[in-house]
Amino acid sequence: MSKSAAKNKVKPDTILKNFWKDNQRFADLFNTVLFNGDPVLKPSDLKEVDTDVSSIIKFNGHIETVQRILDVVRKTAFGVDFIIWGLENQEKIHYAMPLRHMLADALIYLKEYNEIAARNKKEKSYNTSDEFLSSLKKEDRLHPVISLCIYYGEKDWDGPFDLLDMMIVPDNLKFIISNYKMNLIEVRKSENLLFENEDIDIVFKMVRSIYNDDYNGFYKAYKDQSVSVEVGLTVGSIVNSQAIINQALSMEKEGGNINMCEALQRWLDEEVKKGKIEGKVEGKAEGKIEGTINTYRRFHVSKKETKENLIKEFLLSEIEAEEYMNKFWN
Repeated sequence: MSKSAAKNKVKPDTILKNFWKDNQRFADLFNTVLFNGDPVLKPSDLKEVDTDVSSIIKFNGHIETVQRILDVVRKTAFGVDFIIWGLENQEKIHYAMPLRHMLADALIYLKEYNEIAARNKKEKSYNTSDEFLSSLKKEDRLHPVISLCIYYGEKDWDGPFDLLDMMIVPDNLKFIISNYKMNLIEVRKSENLLFENEDIDIVFKMVRSIYNDDYNGFYKAYKDQSVSVEVGLTVGSIVNSQAIINQALSMEKEGGNINMCEALQRWLDEEVKKGKIEGKVEGKAEGKIEGTINTYRRFHVSKKETKENLIKEFLLSEIEAEEYMNKFWN
């Protein structure tokens, strides 16, 4: 690993924003999650929109500034109209998330209302006093806003999914309360989603394997596969691994792809040193040992030296190390 990569601290939220700014990925995410894979969104139709939806709210002589910046926002045209699509990345459980989404959507609507009102005022095209009072003409319409939240956390989401979940309301009153539903996807529970975009598919599968401690399955699936540096950075950002991020940055400097099994091995070593993962854990250890043996073989380390390293690194007996060598050195 290069010293520059080790010192480089990359902000995970920036990496995730850049990953989803790609229109191919953005469209496939929404199509898969919200439309069962139907190609409702077409990458070529997506237009970038300002993510800053901050605004000033005036009410009965009171004025307040509300600041809100979304992660990725796109606009698509449907005939003469358009729809706004908003994406928010969420690393931790937020127990006010439906309210946050409602506020963000409302600010987008408010922004469009202010634009229409300013145009009407400039053109002085009101037909009635009612239109003048509201600053909207009778035929003026706002455009729909559809938002999606991606939750990347390792724990199951136990927060609210809509506004009613944030309230204590008798059942007989719920039907008269205006609810606000949040579109949420949990990466750790995304196994039923079939993405067409290979980058999304790989990122979600790798993260699920790591969260489920399925390191052996991870090695079997990706031991001979390299991925782009961007995919490696994204996985490292989601699982909060500086080791994976550093490995990806090193490979970027060398102009190549990243072997995720090697990167995962570095991450596991990092977790062992932190005391988060025991040095020898059944199930986890076998996947780590296989990856270690494959790495040593790739760098032409002798069988004898590899076995000695296994004994030292994984606290194995000589017989155990020999069994793993017979199993994985092929």
